[in-house]
Amino acid sequence: MDISTLLVFSLVALIAIATPGPTVLLALANGSRFGVRRSLAGMAGAVASDFVLVGAVALGLGALLAASEFWFSVLKYAGALYLAWLGWRLLRSQGGIDLPAPDAGVAAQAPRSLFWRSFLVAVTNPKGYLFCSALLPQFIDPHAAQAPQYVVIGIVFAALDFSVMFGYAVLGARAVRLLKANAVRWLDRICGGALLALAGSLAFVRRSGT
Repeated sequence: MDISTLLVFSLVALIAIATPGPTVLLALANGSRFGVRRSLAGMAGAVASDFVLVGAVALGLGALLAASEFWFSVLKYAGALYLAWLGWRLLRSQGGIDLPAPDAGVAAQAPRSLFWRSFLVAVTNPKGYLFCSALLPQFIDPHAAQAPQYVVIGIVFAALDFSVMFGYAVLGARAVRLLKANAVRWLDRICGGALLALAGSLAFVRRSGT
């Protein structure tokens, strides 16, 4: 893979990642509720899922989902239900900027919870596998060793994803400071409504339409 191919991939991937989706909406919500620093755990979860997606494509899982209606549906509905649950929780949120003083156990579990929430949102979305299956092989040189190429692509993809999520988290944190009263509550409702809409659209995704 030459540098020009990698630059083209980076541009295409950046456009796709920057388009509001479940993980960036969670980064926005987490930034508004917990601040940028605590949101890093959620970003780490999404980045971990990026390596799972790229690895799955390298191993042919994306092709399996494209060919199997059963496994595609299992992953699709699991992802849709999880997104709907998160969206409903955000819609019912009363805001989280003034959190009660947690004990040591709760404080230790919070980053882990944010990590797994973002990880599960991304890893249960079949559109991610299908998108990567359609996109990544186009930038792989079939005449060269493929494993190192997928490693490079995975690192670039994860770095871009982290940068975009970091930007959304900063946006959410700054919006709270600017809007002050009820800012977190309204951002939660906006993100929750968007996640519910994404869950609904995911439930109707067909293999032939993605």
